[in-house]
Formats: sequence, C-alpha cells, structure tokens
Amino acid sequence: MIANKILTLSWIILLFLKLTWGYYVIVEAHTEECFFEKLTSGTKLVLTFEVVEGGFLDIDVKITGPDQKDVYHGERESSGKTTFSAHMDGNYTLCFNNKMSTMTPKTIMFSMNVVDKPKLELATETGGDNVTIRHNKLEELIAELSGTLTNVKHEQEFMEVRDRIHRSSTYFAYNPFK
Repeated sequence: MIANKILTLSWIILLFLKLTWGYYVIVEAHTEECFFEKLTSGTKLVLTFEVVEGGFLDIDVKITGPDQKDVYHGERESSGKTTFSAHMDGNYTLCFNNKMSTMTPKTIMFSMNVVDKPKLELATETGGDNVTIRHNKLEELIAELSGTLTNVKHEQEFMEVRDRIHRSSTYFAYNPFK
C-alpha cells in the first residue's frame, strides 16, 4: 500500500520536473560569452555556476533584463548561485566576462533552471468544490518539491566538480614528479 503511494508520488514528481540545462563553456582571455533566456513576468530563473579550470578560478558574471537593467552582477567570483523572478516579459542575458584575464581561458560549468509561476484555477461553480482547491495546492507543493530536488541535484554535481578540482590540485602539490 505504501509502496503504491510512493510510486504514484514519484510519477507525479517526474511529471512536474522542469527542463534544466547544464553547460560547460570555455571563455577565452579578453572575451565575453553570453547566453539568452526568454522569460515571462513572474517566472523564476535559478543560475548556478562554478569556474572549473583556469587561472585564479574567477570570472565576472552579469545578468541583464530586457530593459537593459542589471538583475545580477558579480566580479571575480569562483562559484555562485542566484535566483530571481523576471520583472517583465522578454529576453534575459547572462554573460560570463573574462576580459580581466591576460592569457588564461576559463572553463565554467553552469546551469539555468526555469521555474514557472504556479497557476491556480479555483473552483468557480456555486457551492465551491474544495477538492479542486486541494488538488491545486497539492500540485503547487509537488512543483515546489520538484524544484527543490532539482536544486539538490545541481548542488551535488557542483560539489563533485569542486571535489575533483581540489583533489587534483592536492595530488600534484604533494606528488610533483607524477
């Protein structure tokens, strides 16, 4: 009985999983790489990034809205996570800037997770159908749980990358002849 409920809940969570893209990109010295995401007002975007390789493992990050106003700006960051809600419809621009580097390209691993705003459809019939309201609340909670699980997955991936970087640098620091 409990196994059936868990299986059903798992299927529901899988249905609500949102599309998430993870990328690796190399930003050459003195250049900037930009990516675009079309968002509607109220939609949330979660950006997670990590500089995996190159120089001092730092990069400048900037997110601008369709009105060319800065949504997020960070200088010489090695990793980060930011979440924002789109304030208007349009294309949002994410740029990784390596113009401060004289000769070292940087490899960046990043992901953008777009989370739609919840859509509530309340019962409109006279007498009010409480079942519809409860189902909508359940759908909202499942979507929130799905987003949280996706964030946990991304955090684990970034921790693996960070661990790999530290292990390789420690290995070569203590084994210089290898």
